[in-house]
Amino acid sequence: MTTPLELKTKSKIQWCPGCGNFGILTAVKSAISEAGLERHNTCIVSGIGCSGKTPQYVNVYSFEGIHGRVLPVATGIKLANHKLTVIGHSGDGDGYGIGMCHFMHALRRNIDMIYIVHDNQIYGLTKGQYSPTSDKGFATKSAPEGAIEEPVNPMELAIAGGATFVSRGFVGELDHLKKLIVQAIKHRGFALVDILQPCVSFNYKNTYKWYKERVYKLDDLKDYNPENKMQALEKAFEWGDKIPIGILYKESRNLYEDYLPQIKDLPLVEQKIENIDITSMMREFI
Repeated sequence: MTTPLELKTKSKIQWCPGCGNFGILTAVKSAISEAGLERHNTCIVSGIGCSGKTPQYVNVYSFEGIHGRVLPVATGIKLANHKLTVIGHSGDGDGYGIGMCHFMHALRRNIDMIYIVHDNQIYGLTKGQYSPTSDKGFATKSAPEGAIEEPVNPMELAIAGGATFVSRGFVGELDHLKKLIVQAIKHRGFALVDILQPCVSFNYKNTYKWYKERVYKLDDLKDYNPENKMQALEKAFEWGDKIPIGILYKESRNLYEDYLPQIKDLPLVEQKIENIDITSMMREFI
């Protein structure tokens, strides 16, 4: 089993002191270890933003893509070698802004991967513009009169869009977050883990204190069934005075990969290509 210490890299961590990303990094490394993943069979994919630095700090295979393109890159890696555990990392701007189109299609396809969104409700790396998940009226340097759009609701979109594992964590509940990521890793299908992650440099509203006064664990509710979609949607709309964390929804459904006969027997990367002749196809382009 890979230990968290073996997952440490020599790269100097570049996040601001107190950033919620430190908690996410700790939870991810602990979850990889607890889930029994092997380093050579694990791949982390990221985009642009503070979350994009994550692959530099976890000693597994990794790919840093461009802004908003985590999911298509992760999909390509998964289809090339579906034996890999693929973990995507986005921010709320990266994943729910420019990457929203990819998010919606990944949900309905149900590709077997984990998608971790570092949701700090602001653009941190570009110094504090409001993001798709910022509350309406949230004022920033670039929008001093406040955001005028309604915020994106990732939980609602994911459940309605066809995700088979929809969850929310909070970095202030580190052990709970680790267990959530472990369950996402073990889930067969597309698993969303949206993580409430305070930005101590630019978001002075959604602080650790603000979240701790509001979050509660769905695990503590005796009558909550995460397999009940209508009940899950009801919880997805809770925001403000009370914010649920945990698994909001899960179901079992065939994977996108299950419908691909090309990878039924072997991953693409293990298939032999020595005897394949593409001369006739190439001639069409001459």
